Amino acid sequence: MERLAARVRPAVVQVFTTSYAPLTEEGEGGTTTSLFGKQRGSGSGAIVTADGYIVTNNHVVENGRRIQVRVSTAHRYAEPHSILHQDVKTYIAQVVGVDRESDIAVLKIDAASLPHLSFADSDLLRQGQFVMAFGNPLGLEGSVSIGVISSVGRQIKAEDVMVYVQTDAPINPGNSGGPLIDSEGHVVGINTFILTQSGGSEGIGFAVPSNIANSIYKQIRKDGHVHRGQIGIFAQTITPDLATALKLPRDSGVIVADVLPDGPAASAGVQVGDIVAALNGKPMENSRQLEVDIYRQLLREKLTLDLIRDGKPVKVTVPVIERNDDPMRFSDLVDPSKSLVPKLGILAIEITAEISKALPQLRYEHGLVVAARSSEAAANGLKPGDVLYSLNQTALVSVKGLQSVLDTLKPGDPVVLQIQRNDRMMYLPIDIE
Repeated sequence: MERLAARVRPAVVQVFTTSYAPLTEEGEGGTTTSLFGKQRGSGSGAIVTADGYIVTNNHVVENGRRIQVRVSTAHRYAEPHSILHQDVKTYIAQVVGVDRESDIAVLKIDAASLPHLSFADSDLLRQGQFVMAFGNPLGLEGSVSIGVISSVGRQIKAEDVMVYVQTDAPINPGNSGGPLIDSEGHVVGINTFILTQSGGSEGIGFAVPSNIANSIYKQIRKDGHVHRGQIGIFAQTITPDLATALKLPRDSGVIVADVLPDGPAASAGVQVGDIVAALNGKPMENSRQLEVDIYRQLLREKLTLDLIRDGKPVKVTVPVIERNDDPMRFSDLVDPSKSLVPKLGILAIEITAEISKALPQLRYEHGLVVAARSSEAAANGLKPGDVLYSLNQTALVSVKGLQSVLDTLKPGDPVVLQIQRNDRMMYLPIDIE
């Protein structure tokens, strides 16, 4: 364990953020006074390449105006140093991209020849397996705790496609974004949150499985954001009652309840009533497992489905396409030189006939789509996928037109956007600087 800790620790970093947020303080007579002040936060991260790519949690860096990463340099010295002396170097980090759904963020620092960690296959994790949690709990740099895998696939919300690795290795505030390490020194998860009644570790910690974290990291590094995949089916878990009523050959597993017309699964020949026995050779035990395995696939990858139809085996190959409700699905269409709206902190694109097909029923023929947003836009309440129809009652038909309207406004002027979010119209007051 000592050798393992010594090998892993140099690749675990401290992440410090500086942001500005509303504050309150008690005034006379018990009233509260609103203030706006600087806030600081900290967390952990794992170096995953020698040239400085770092995986951490989105909530560690969210809304951070300045992000610093402290890296241990003790590994560069042949002779041991005092245990009280910190050999560290601090870097300014850039956010490559974030994924709020999985709570993963990727940072980059300008460095070379860094110690780094590799991802393990989290599908091979087993309950009771030894693990170590590395990080900086409560700001205590370079801490390590030991435990086991409590559950290999824990779903916190019934409707959530995200599953987590549960561990009893002590995790506390500040551990977020740090790696959960197996006995070989590989990352099996990114520590993310705990369930607690006291506010401290009670032995119920959760990490994003390494297969999901690795997929998110690769997509962010390639495209700056994450694409959500689908194959055009709705699957259900087979229950004994379902199996009896439908005269199925098995009373557990996954059955196809619906196939999206003209979708990839339909084109591949998947039919309603097919039993999904395996995906890419991995047995499917329930619909949630199937959803999660599809969820983490890269776009345009081809999946092999082993089906059972009328008691006979059928094998099909199905390509993964982009989920049509993914709010980041428009990001690849932007031209930063034409799409950036600095005063709103967004990248916007004009609605075309092609784009309108990917949106819910639009109320108007004109408008702009928010393809991506900054932390400033998030603070104003704007989200990717929002459709902007007007600003202060002036119709928006082009990005240039939006820029022109904004240029007439001064800081402090009232600004209200009329937007459509999903299938709902709303007015959104915003602040501009």
